[in-house]
Amino acid sequence: MARKRAARAVAMLGIGLLMGLPAAAEEPLVRTGAAAFGDFTQDTPGVRRRITVGDMPKPFATRSASNGPSVVAAPAGALPKLPPGFTAERMLDRLDNPRAMRVAPNGDVFLADSAANRVLVLRLAPSGPPIRTEVFAKGLYGPFGIAFYPSGPRPQWIYVANTNSVVRFPYQDGDLRARGAAQTVVASLPDGGHATRDIGFSPDDRRMYVSVGSASNVGQRMGRKSAAEAAAWDGQQGIAGAGWGEEANRAAVLAFTPDGKSQRVFATGIRNCVGLAVQPAKGDVWCSTNERDGLGDDLVPDYITRVKEGGFYGWPWYYMGNHEDPRLKGERPDLNGKVTVPDVLLQPHSASLQLAFYTGTQFPKQYQGDIFAAEHGSWNRTKRTGYKVIRVVLKDGVPTGEYEDFMTGFVLNSSTVWGRPVGVAVAADGSLLVSEDGNGTIWRVRYSGPGTQR
Repeated sequence: MARKRAARAVAMLGIGLLMGLPAAAEEPLVRTGAAAFGDFTQDTPGVRRRITVGDMPKPFATRSASNGPSVVAAPAGALPKLPPGFTAERMLDRLDNPRAMRVAPNGDVFLADSAANRVLVLRLAPSGPPIRTEVFAKGLYGPFGIAFYPSGPRPQWIYVANTNSVVRFPYQDGDLRARGAAQTVVASLPDGGHATRDIGFSPDDRRMYVSVGSASNVGQRMGRKSAAEAAAWDGQQGIAGAGWGEEANRAAVLAFTPDGKSQRVFATGIRNCVGLAVQPAKGDVWCSTNERDGLGDDLVPDYITRVKEGGFYGWPWYYMGNHEDPRLKGERPDLNGKVTVPDVLLQPHSASLQLAFYTGTQFPKQYQGDIFAAEHGSWNRTKRTGYKVIRVVLKDGVPTGEYEDFMTGFVLNSSTVWGRPVGVAVAADGSLLVSEDGNGTIWRVRYSGPGTQR
């Protein structure tokens, strides 16, 4: 029945696209059950998915694949696919490794060029390439997360999350180069393993949040403790499911004061929170998370979720609530019943990276307050998925569990892609900026109204 409903909705969506109807007039196709997992061949702007815990297959229902993409240059004239009324412009290319982006209050765009160990700043023009592109800071170490402090129109510092530390630079509105040397705020973050570190501040500027991914897929480097020893460790850490050994202070969101002191674990069991964002007004911490590999094509769903203070999200012993990882069976019975289920489950192995709340007014009203997130694309799946930008649907600031394909078309065939989205940010004019590191480009997505050619 779900497949029949999906087919009818696909047909309606196709008719709407041919007629050039505005996005708001189209009846969203919501894929559920097995159809929600899918692959790139079913990706189309406007298609929605809702994956639930009950939709998950059993572990090892399929073999675990090793299926990385072949990345090629964009074919001549190739453009991403977008909903009607939206257009995409390649704003910048030939970058080394463009990753996360954040927009300063004055509209300048700060970009982590991670492999080059530097942060760039882009001063945007109304259209076309930036007016200026400058190296704001160099000599960093795998920079990813960027944040401005304090909040408001006149920040005094730019914070950068390196793989192994957090540093900050003195800043005044409009600076295109750092006006002083890097000051170390957090001298030591766990190095190796998952290397991205994102950063954000609470709305009152009293807390600094830093995400740190795991050192391994499923705790292989952690060593083993008895259930009693593990429970005692949790007691010492003050939070359930805290990792130890090489996983100490990893697979977690850490909290500090803005000067880097008073470190503690805010939430744990989050395998790799690549993208971290604080929701405007509500102040909730959100994570865009890469889950574990090796359990089959459709396990374990990646996810985007509000992160509860003191919450435990399962890694490595459980996933999606009380689903025990069979590779660690029986090791942590004390954690059964303590696992928080994430808000929005995504297609497994999509590699969900940076997320951003849409705070602009250029896009139609139904987009305002929703989340955009970059899906870097699968390698541990037989049928390729990801390689797109999605929209996570919120209602009054609360996730509905649904997400929608927004920017697709980067996959050419089952083995070849020409784009791998990483970063998303909302420009001062309300357009959406998207970085991709397959070919080192930055895209700008605008809304011009119904009937605009994509």
